[in-house]
Amino acid sequence: MRTKSDRIRQAVSFELIGLATVTPLGSWIYGFPLLDIGTISVISSLVATCWNYVFNFIFDHALRYWRGTTAKTLPLRALHATAFELGLLLILLPIFSWWLDLGYLEAFMIQLSFALFYLVYTIVFTWVYDRVFPDPSARAAA
Repeated sequence: MRTKSDRIRQAVSFELIGLATVTPLGSWIYGFPLLDIGTISVISSLVATCWNYVFNFIFDHALRYWRGTTAKTLPLRALHATAFELGLLLILLPIFSWWLDLGYLEAFMIQLSFALFYLVYTIVFTWVYDRVFPDPSARAAA
């Protein structure tokens, strides 16, 4: 299992790289001012960082309980990323709607595009992170 400090490093690096990518892209694609997209991105990042810690803690414990290891196959990585993003989507929908002054459907569509971006990003990031900072218990079981 990963240590608390490793989980914090993973969550913070994930959010910083994600913010640096999604903020200018979101502003350019949707035509909102960079400050508006930047602010909602930072709010989302803070919520996502907390959710990331809680979700990964639960997911790893479930993996270890059901499989005896935290090692992830490609299908498990896809499940992990999808479940994380669905939970985050539900948490952030009212915030997006309020901050961008949009109806729920419009906010949902914008947030869905962010979620799709982060779905792919999550799979790639966690794969790279696991290669750069291997989980000792996953290495022992592999």
